[in-house]
Amino acid sequence: MSGSVTALPMRILPHGEGLEPPAYATAQAAGMDLQAAIGEHEVLVIEPGARILVPTGIAIAVPDGFEAQVRPRSGLALRHGVTVLNAPGTIDADYRGEVGVILVNHGSEPFTVTRGQRIAQLVVASVARLTPMPVSSLDETARGAGGFGSTGIGRP
Repeated sequence: MSGSVTALPMRILPHGEGLEPPAYATAQAAGMDLQAAIGEHEVLVIEPGARILVPTGIAIAVPDGFEAQVRPRSGLALRHGVTVLNAPGTIDADYRGEVGVILVNHGSEPFTVTRGQRIAQLVVASVARLTPMPVSSLDETARGAGGFGSTGIGRP
């Protein structure tokens, strides 16, 4: 990766025409909003406990040395229990297909997705690629092999 990367090449697919391209909602937002690119009069209903792949109508060319992460929108999660199932979903630099969002409804009511609805956010982040190196032991740390929950749950 050389120089500064400031652009994310994006192709608007036919079913994404007429929608606003992904954009940052505020000057310091980390993620760009992704919209549902379904038919004008189409609705997708996600029943409680169900999941669905929602098209966004865009394809992107993530620069080498970066990834694009599909992340949930906090408002959908809080108000409706709807989130991105494989969060964060990773879009690799060599993928050129449509960006899709796997939504799951953890809420108690059906959730309706309509055209142009903001359903997720896209965060572009740099990626470090390391070469795995087999060793016979690892350096010691205070935590050691302590895993899930080993550092406690915080202050009461």
